[in-house]
Amino acid sequence: MKPGLQPAYLAIALLATLLPACSAAGSDEGSPGVALVIHGGAGTITREIMTPDLERQYRDKLSEALATGHAILREGGSALDAVEATVRLLEDSPLFNAGKGAVFSAEGKNELDASIMDGSTLAAGAVAGVTRIKNPITAARAVMERTPHVLLAGSGAEAFAAAEGLEIVDPSYFFTERRWKALLQAREREAPPGADLEPLPDGGGSGSGQGGRGGPGGLGTVGAVALDREGRIAAATSTGGLTNKKHGRIGDSPIVGAGTYAEAGCGVSGTGKGEFFIRYAVAYDICARMRYQGLPIREAAERVIGILKDAGGAAGVIALDGQGRPALVFNTEGMYRGWILADGVPQVAIYGDD
Repeated sequence: MKPGLQPAYLAIALLATLLPACSAAGSDEGSPGVALVIHGGAGTITREIMTPDLERQYRDKLSEALATGHAILREGGSALDAVEATVRLLEDSPLFNAGKGAVFSAEGKNELDASIMDGSTLAAGAVAGVTRIKNPITAARAVMERTPHVLLAGSGAEAFAAAEGLEIVDPSYFFTERRWKALLQAREREAPPGADLEPLPDGGGSGSGQGGRGGPGGLGTVGAVALDREGRIAAATSTGGLTNKKHGRIGDSPIVGAGTYAEAGCGVSGTGKGEFFIRYAVAYDICARMRYQGLPIREAAERVIGILKDAGGAAGVIALDGQGRPALVFNTEGMYRGWILADGVPQVAIYGDD
């Protein structure tokens, strides 16, 4: 969490999540309408660090992602199909810390994590530490549907994806100038005084990311939670992890129950410092509080994100319950987010006071 963050900011952020709740009721008595919530990362996201052009790019891409997933749900498609398609689109954008826009590790590599979960069956799949799979979320679904396992990592996950015919790319595909510069800055900032930094491999090329001002490095984990016409909930999360992370570091995004969880009546995708999400089993805890304490989804999410704030963990979550009621809760200055509920009206937001 950023030092000096005012306690009142959590209340402001939570207040922003109340706005869509009034339209979340189902279209028919006892039958929920389709719903989709998405995020593109939480953190120090303020108007002061965002250019008007970059803000427009973020809002446009969030809107496109919402439209992609909602079209599947509107036509009777599954929640699982909707969250995969939504996250794939965000993975393909250099704006977010996932897929094409992933950050670099301390060794100058893009190491990607993703998971997906079907709340109607508790089936789940994940990949971690992959460097050549173009869309990790699709690989995660393949693990779920085509293996007896939940999580495959590194070269094993890549060999599996290739054997299944998924798109494999050269690691240079993930390079963006913006993320490379963020790594160089992080190395200098985090190095001990007088340290002789090891040289990095050549970044190669100018990339297609956004350089200069706007969108701080290391943010941008993406996720989606959907409710379909059959009342099924699915959740998906994808990330490049932390800028300058140690080689082999795995965060919460591919850990079922930490960064992603779905069951009957609850689905969650998270963004923030993964170590906190793992220690506090954040995604599962939100659903468990609903089930065991009878809390509404928004209150359950607020309590858990409040606990992380007290522990020093910058964090945000998106969630849906079985009636399509949303929670978009964060304890930071902003979170890239969007929602379409039963009324079919798309909404996107970035800042805490949006």
